[in-house]
Amino acid sequence: MFGWRFARRVASVNSGRSRLVLSLCSWLSVSGIVWAQDKAPEPNPPQYQFDKISVPPASAEEPRLERVSVRKALDYLEQGALAWNGSRQCVTCHTNGTYMVIRPALTTQAGPPNEEMRRHFVTSLEQFGEKKPEDQQMSVAPAQAIYMAAGLAEWDANVTKKLSPETEKALALMLKLQLESGTWGSLDCWPPYESSAFHLATVAAMAVGTAPGWLANLTDEGLKAKVERLKNYLRTETPRQDYDRTLLLWAAARVPGLLEAGPRQVLVEMVLKKQREDGGWSIRSFGEPEQWGRGNRADKLRAEPELANPPSDGHQTGLALIVLRESGIPANDPRIQAGVKWLLANQRASGRWWTRSLNTEKWHFITYSGTAFPLLALSMCDALPAVEPQTSSR
Repeated sequence: MFGWRFARRVASVNSGRSRLVLSLCSWLSVSGIVWAQDKAPEPNPPQYQFDKISVPPASAEEPRLERVSVRKALDYLEQGALAWNGSRQCVTCHTNGTYMVIRPALTTQAGPPNEEMRRHFVTSLEQFGEKKPEDQQMSVAPAQAIYMAAGLAEWDANVTKKLSPETEKALALMLKLQLESGTWGSLDCWPPYESSAFHLATVAAMAVGTAPGWLANLTDEGLKAKVERLKNYLRTETPRQDYDRTLLLWAAARVPGLLEAGPRQVLVEMVLKKQREDGGWSIRSFGEPEQWGRGNRADKLRAEPELANPPSDGHQTGLALIVLRESGIPANDPRIQAGVKWLLANQRASGRWWTRSLNTEKWHFITYSGTAFPLLALSMCDALPAVEPQTSSR
């Protein structure tokens, strides 16, 4: 660092002394002094790490598998969620929240999800209930409450097949935190998950619509009023980008009467129109750079080399197929089959489907949902291969 500052000083004294500066640069190099701007970039740390779990960084350069390995994908999802539980000890939308929202639906074909995940959610729910009211509304806390309710509802719907007291408690807590507007407080800095109040409202609606028998048997007038407030918000609020519109379509498939047939069909056509020639979908085509969060990722997104023609990714391809199938598009529809073909050809060696982060070039946590969504999509399209036997201890 001293050499760099000295070289700049020499150059500023007299521009004609450039040869001296070049000589100095050569001397610094030979002497083993490394300039800050010449340092090789630090390798990214493991994507998930805790105890004996170490999941390597996600990378666009990772080779593709010749055939889909459901086991590798399942192991990645479980290891990532368990590592997050252990290292962060919280519920987050992009990892263990996604595990609980997606993994239970794979129970029939892939076996039941890890019971430890449900225990973590129940414990987190108890701890959340002990927080001060102001802390329950702070930062990502509302999102945590919503994902706890949504995850427990999915577990009930797909694993035990009956409503649990814990899910009822989580739904009541979630709705207690609802704002007068009908949605919840949200950060606006980490797209796509922790950046949109509309996004949170769709997940809350799915929790309400998925919990077995909860909505149909609801008698509490206060909770019923909150559910109607949520539905009204989703009907009248304008989503900031097409990604949130896709989530609205998903919620409408779970909540009876949320959207009429006409508006639902418009959203179906929007999703289908964005399908790429290779059969996949790209999350970047569902929002302009300034439309994610408060627009604080716009510079990063506009600097990406694929800005004009973003490639298909696992997250959006899986999500699009799930939403279209739940919206009534048959599995044998050629457009669905084109998406399935893309998923079958693009799983990476680690079991993940690559999706570049909208936020940084370090963690790429979106590859987590970018792996969970494809598994569920393949299952819903009758294209999920058989799960290979477990060959190593978890």
